[in-house]
Amino acid sequence: MKVQFLKACCMAAAIFITTGCAGPIKSSAHSEVALSAWTAYWDMKSGLQEYDGMKGRLTSLSYFAAYFDAEDHLILPPEVQAAREKNRRPGGPQAYLTIVNDWEKAPGMAAEKDLAVLRRVLADDAAMDRHIAEIITLAKKGAYDGVEIDYERVWKDEQLAPRFLDFTYRLYRAALSAGLKLRIVLEPSAPFGAAFCRGPQYVVMLYNLYGTHSGPGPKADGAFILKTLQAMQALPENRAVAFATGGCQWEHGGLLGLDIVSKHFIDEKEAAALQEKYQAKAQRDLDSAGLFFDYEKEGRRYTVWYADSETLNSWISLAAGQGVQQISLWRLGGNTDIVQVR
Repeated sequence: MKVQFLKACCMAAAIFITTGCAGPIKSSAHSEVALSAWTAYWDMKSGLQEYDGMKGRLTSLSYFAAYFDAEDHLILPPEVQAAREKNRRPGGPQAYLTIVNDWEKAPGMAAEKDLAVLRRVLADDAAMDRHIAEIITLAKKGAYDGVEIDYERVWKDEQLAPRFLDFTYRLYRAALSAGLKLRIVLEPSAPFGAAFCRGPQYVVMLYNLYGTHSGPGPKADGAFILKTLQAMQALPENRAVAFATGGCQWEHGGLLGLDIVSKHFIDEKEAAALQEKYQAKAQRDLDSAGLFFDYEKEGRRYTVWYADSETLNSWISLAAGQGVQQISLWRLGGNTDIVQVR
């Protein structure tokens, strides 16, 4: 399995080295898609308000998220528990419990996207089976319809990656036995040709093309979407994609303002508030349908890129035109017009 994984990594790298241009994109009529969304524990109130406006159009809602404590056991934020209790009634979208590899080493001290905790809970067959049992127990206790695994950065560790693939096979069998569905979230740079288990739904993140790891730009553009969709063909069937709401702000500094001295993610409401406060004129980028603007504060220049409903609908139109039928939205909360997404 390790050799196959390494070959898949090489294929993924080759695909992502190649760049292309999809040209201008915009929202248009498209075949019907099934919409899903996440709501996160740190913005649960806003997320649930938007959910109330969209739940008739969502096929599933993912509750984000369970993570690890200092003893490598899963813990669920009280906001997630309360939200699930509130929505535990028949007839609504299917409910998924998202599990992430964040690790709370001590109160107020957390490690995000941590590989060390995964190396421990996936260390051997016994550890893996204990972890799977805990996942199934937590999902059944909360009356979820399914489990969603969002373990990031695993492909950066050649020893861990094959263990993760083994874990997904074992988890899928356990989920089937427990009457639970399974979704696995993948980064766009994942080696899609690896020996993935058939059966789960694979949700590929079509975002973070630009962000806190880079200079200014959109979270996705047409070329990035098309390139990733092409690479995804190597995955088993039952594929979905995820698009991101909100955006990012970059602060310019240094000589002639050419350096980026700080950057952080913002939601659509925050971006719109900045635009209004500083009377900035937003422009729509043709290649991504994203909005962007600059403003100045106390002698510093800032750049903001973000998505609105037109951006999201443009991305969805492009994906649907390529045959994608399952779309997930990261995330509910902090949006101004997400009910316009179709």
